[in-house]
Amino acid sequence: MAFEGITSKLQTVFKKLTGRGRLSEKDVKEAMREVKLALLEADVNFLVVKDFIAKVTARAVGSDVLESLTPGQQIIKVVNEELTALMGGSQAKPDFGSVKPAVILMAGLQGAGKTTMCGKLAMYLKKHYGKSPLLVACDIYRPAAIEQLQIVGGKAEVPVFEAGRQDPVKTAKAAIAHAQRHFHDVVIVDTAGRLHIDNEMMDELARIAKAIKPAEILLVVDAMTGQDAVNVAKTFHETVPLTGVVLTKLDGDTRGGAALSVRAVTGRPIKFAGIGEKLTDIEPFHPDRMASRILGMGDMLTLIEKAQQTFDDKKAAELEKKMRTDAFTLEDFLEQMEQMGNMGNMEELLAMFPGAGGKMGNLQIDEGQMKRSKAIIQSMTLRERRKPEILNASRRKRIARGSGTTVQEVNRLLNQFEASRKMMKQFSGRGRPGKFGKRGFPF
Repeated sequence: MAFEGITSKLQTVFKKLTGRGRLSEKDVKEAMREVKLALLEADVNFLVVKDFIAKVTARAVGSDVLESLTPGQQIIKVVNEELTALMGGSQAKPDFGSVKPAVILMAGLQGAGKTTMCGKLAMYLKKHYGKSPLLVACDIYRPAAIEQLQIVGGKAEVPVFEAGRQDPVKTAKAAIAHAQRHFHDVVIVDTAGRLHIDNEMMDELARIAKAIKPAEILLVVDAMTGQDAVNVAKTFHETVPLTGVVLTKLDGDTRGGAALSVRAVTGRPIKFAGIGEKLTDIEPFHPDRMASRILGMGDMLTLIEKAQQTFDDKKAAELEKKMRTDAFTLEDFLEQMEQMGNMGNMEELLAMFPGAGGKMGNLQIDEGQMKRSKAIIQSMTLRERRKPEILNASRRKRIARGSGTTVQEVNRLLNQFEASRKMMKQFSGRGRPGKFGKRGFPF
């Protein structure tokens, strides 16, 4: 999971600071040396680290911090603010310009996940902005690149324009004319990549950009490439005027250096992040929320937004009513688990809870557990699901055999159900309405 290593190290540093009543300038500088090492180990660009540490230190040794009642917490506040500024300060939304259709040119090296990201972005703009996108296949070199975009487009339910292996500039211009005729208001152009930067690729990209005058030129960067991602971004920006960056594979086992460096090096904002393999695994990039995650403070706003997009209003109201009347059943429990599963990767979700970011350690979230739980509940009779108190030893053995699990796993699920029921009853305010979130999510 991204930033796990750096989060753990930073939390160790801050624990030392907050554990003391008073701090000296020497204490701060020693802590900043540890922060510096943590950032360098995370593959953050050296010049970026140097500038960041200088800014934090200058603010942290000021009298308003060291002479405050809680200097340790004040320093964490400073680090949080500077991390946010380092990654752009505020969310940078997509720019559609004044000309229709709005053209978004996607650039990047081969293997960064550019073609899949084209589909993710199209699906996101359709869902959240009400756009009618058109995908354009301008990668004529990579084997099956056009076919891959067509498959991605099919899954996203977005049409794909392709003209075989003719000059990509001609294809891009023809696609815009096609979009105008068919009332597509956004055109997303998938361009060719290489395993490394070469003049031919950059010249072609520049020719396409000049011909179609895109509102956005987004560089797709693999977050797992670390320092190399920064070098790639710098070279691309020197060739074509980038308007933003899209980070892919931010859910991987990455040190996260690219996310902290690329904005500072290019001067261009990170607009989106890929957080998984599914076409729905795309998030707008919020620098303040990402800084909070890195510091182990969680990201409740994103978590709540995910819940609001996933949980059904009517079902949430029904669930709250059941909780207030002690009518919550194993069927409801299964439905809640499935909806949580639809929200995304469970490790990523847990990392959004305050304090969980650096404490995940070697914990592995077993996605297969969801399937086993589903099998166990579906192996019960309707009466057993609705009245779990009747599940005696013989019934539990039968359910274990029917679901291909063990009695211990059946017992574990029932214990989780009881714990969940108690927790949710507390959130429902023991019969008082209005304690649940907008979509039945208890926070």
